[in-house]
Parts: sequence; C-alpha cells; structure tokens
Amino acid sequence: MIAREGIPFVLIGLLLTTVAIWGANRLDNKWLFGTALIIGILTLFTLFFFRDPDRTFENGAGVLVSPADGKVIGISTGSGHPYLPGEYTKVSIFLNVFDVHVNRIPATGVIDYVKYNPGKFFAAFEDKASELNEQTEIGMTTETGQKIMFKQIAGLIARRIVYRVQSGDAVEAGSRFGLIRFGSRTELFVPTSTALQVKVGDRVAGGKTIIGRMPVVSAATQSMEQPREQL
Repeated sequence: MIAREGIPFVLIGLLLTTVAIWGANRLDNKWLFGTALIIGILTLFTLFFFRDPDRTFENGAGVLVSPADGKVIGISTGSGHPYLPGEYTKVSIFLNVFDVHVNRIPATGVIDYVKYNPGKFFAAFEDKASELNEQTEIGMTTETGQKIMFKQIAGLIARRIVYRVQSGDAVEAGSRFGLIRFGSRTELFVPTSTALQVKVGDRVAGGKTIIGRMPVVSAATQSMEQPREQL
C-alpha cells in the first residue's frame, strides 16, 4: 500500500522513465539509457518512501501507540504549554529517510487543538528543531479524559508537513492522519503519570509499538478527589 500523497511522485517518475527508455531505444543513445536507469531508481525509492503498511496493536483504555516510525532520541519533562495543563513528558522520535513517514493517531478521542507554526529547517535530530522548526501541533482529549499532544516537525530535508485532522474530529488510535516528507521528527506529549514502555535508543513503529499506558481514573474516583463544598 502506498500513501496517497506519494502517488503523483510515483506516476511522474514512471512517466519520465518510460519516455527516457523510449527515447534511448529510438535514438540508440546510451546516455538516455543511463538517465532512464537513474530516474527508475529514484522512482523505486519514492515508492519505498511512501509505503503505507497496515498496522495493528492491542488497544485498551489508557494505551498510547506510537505516532510514527523511527528512533526514540529523547525523553524529557516540561511544563508551560498553553494547551497542556501542568507538567508533561515528551517523547521525541526521529525519522530517517528509510522510515515509514505516515503519521498515526496515538489514542482514541477527540481533536480539540490544531496549530501550525511556520519556522526554520534545522536537522530534525537536533534539540532546537523541536522549538524552532516548522511544525504542526495537534492536541486531543482521550476517551479516558486525559489531554495529550503530538507534533509533526519538519527537518533539514523535510519541507512538507501534511495533516488531515481538525478541531472537533473524533479519531481512533492507530488511524492515519498525515505524513512528513523526506526525514523529520515527531513528538508525543503525555501526562507525567504515564507508564512509558520505551526508552531512548529504541526503534518504534507507528500504529504498532505501545509507547506507554496512562492511568485510567474512573468517574467515581474523580468525584471523590474533587473538594467538597463547605456546608
């Protein structure tokens, strides 16, 4: 399966390869044969880059599935984001050009925050890319009531962020929502109470690897934790 964003690139590559082969045969030109070979190889790489495999995972209340393929390059805590109350844990995933670049929703719930931030194009594995690079922030309230956020961050080569969700959308964990072209970074912001199941250096697969599990708080427990009004 190929991501629909890659279909035009593949079709153009096939067309140019066909034209180059036709011209090389007609003119008996070895340079055109070489051109056809190069274009053909680039077309095969494009087909490989835009691959979009089906993925499954064992879902459940509080489960967070990876939003992207790649390598975990950082796990840190922070606070002060206008969407996320209090402290959060941030999991940073770096995607190289050989990784699947289709992004997936990390949990079931409702999208209630989408913000595009234009920026620079530093190498995606650098820490400053998280704040300074072009990026899209997407926040959601999960079915268990927690707020999480995930970012698509452009890199040195990646110059095109695609996302297909908007505020108010009901989404399912593991479903596709967009991609970043040609190398990038994806980050997941979750409650600090989340029990992470990955560490720095791990390889993860979008829509397959469980990043962690958030504690599930019942409505009854939430009610007990709320301060009672004084009589």
